[in-house]
Amino acid sequence: MDRLRSGRISAGKWNTSYAQPSQEREKELSRKSDLPFGSEFSPSQIKLSTVLELADAYGGDWRAFEDAVHQTYFAGHKTDERNRRKLANNTRLGMIAYGVIERDATLTALGRELFGLKDDEAILVERLARHILLNLRGMTLISCVQDMAAAGEQVNLTTLRRGLAARGIHYPSGGKHPSMMRLWLAKAGVFVGSRWQVDPYRIEDILGLNPDQFDVLAEFTPEQRAFLRALANTGTSEPQPANEIARLAAATYGVEFPEKSLPKLVLNALTQAGYITAEKTTAGRGAKPFLVSPTTRLIAHVVEPLLGQLEGQADPKLLKLLRTPLSAILVAIKDKDRHRAGLALEALAFKIMRLLDMTYVATRLRANQTGGAEVDLIFESARLVFSRWQVQCKNTARVSLDDVAKEVGLTHFLKSNVIVVVTTGKIGTEARRYANRIMAESNLAIVMLDGADLSVLGERPATILRPFEREARHAMNLKKLDL
Repeated sequence: MDRLRSGRISAGKWNTSYAQPSQEREKELSRKSDLPFGSEFSPSQIKLSTVLELADAYGGDWRAFEDAVHQTYFAGHKTDERNRRKLANNTRLGMIAYGVIERDATLTALGRELFGLKDDEAILVERLARHILLNLRGMTLISCVQDMAAAGEQVNLTTLRRGLAARGIHYPSGGKHPSMMRLWLAKAGVFVGSRWQVDPYRIEDILGLNPDQFDVLAEFTPEQRAFLRALANTGTSEPQPANEIARLAAATYGVEFPEKSLPKLVLNALTQAGYITAEKTTAGRGAKPFLVSPTTRLIAHVVEPLLGQLEGQADPKLLKLLRTPLSAILVAIKDKDRHRAGLALEALAFKIMRLLDMTYVATRLRANQTGGAEVDLIFESARLVFSRWQVQCKNTARVSLDDVAKEVGLTHFLKSNVIVVVTTGKIGTEARRYANRIMAESNLAIVMLDGADLSVLGERPATILRPFEREARHAMNLKKLDL
């Protein structure tokens, strides 16, 4: 660092053929990624305080900054000069993705804050970890890891990619994005022991917020989340009319609030969760709006970023069910409460398709029409060829012809290739005949799983392949070509 303080390090013979497309390469690395690129910006590669000092010295001249990083960390690597320069470039791109520097290597507001903490490594790393948890979807990563562990799933980069995808979180194939994030969080004590073991108490120390509250936020409806965010955005703790907050939320986040149902659909849940207080006004004429105010738990600089992480994720009910083992779901399907049984159906369909390594796309739940007895989900696969799978689960004694016909009618709208019908009961004879005729006369495949197929899944999940293989052979026989 003596060379750093004595003056700028010359960029020397910079490889301009590599330097020129740096901005384009940054866009390519970040494209379609919900997690920050962090290759070569990790505690296993660099020291945070050192690269902050380099950025402070060379900010505004990204070539000089990269050259300083190259000479400090990568000049001795056993590779050619071009690859050594690439490693230094990766460090800069990682710092940009993590919000520490601008493209020209100038420190951001966060970077300047971190630079001020450079002499105390423990506090420095804790501040970066807080930023990762709140602003870079770190809590989503934590929640995914905990849910997978609770469901008895092994956590590794392969299974984690699927788990994050189910939550609407994507990053480039082959990317080390979660690993780099884990390394920084591990350095702050969030991950301990085994690679993916979470210390929830350390998260509470860093955020001042119990991590269980993130699960509560995840279970809120879009309307409840939007209302909470709008209230936080007002920046005041004084009581405000609930209908005005609802209008602000509607305009800001594009959701609609039925005014007469606002207490039932929004306010009650937020009050019970401890985020707001709501009191009915008594003065004035006409309908009396509630006055709402934030509690001490509604901390804008914590709750607002956490709510932002939940945008675009899977249905809140599904997020909760992801941590439920398959055996428990099969028991829950038999619950006398139709709503609970319906939620279990949704989880069952998800688990079945996950066993087949399908990618979750969307949920189409029609519980209000069926009392929780009918659930539809959409999955996709890009293995060898693209296919879209439309899944219907029915907690009824028998699947009828009309049930199958409804799904066939939706395939044109959804552009589906495969219909999967899952029932805890039996497949009706007419339903099977109709499905056979559709398969014989079109390119659709219809897979039907009944209660007998499901009965062995709890103890032997891998047996799910047998009914799918059976149905595939059946479809192939129906579609034989007469050449």
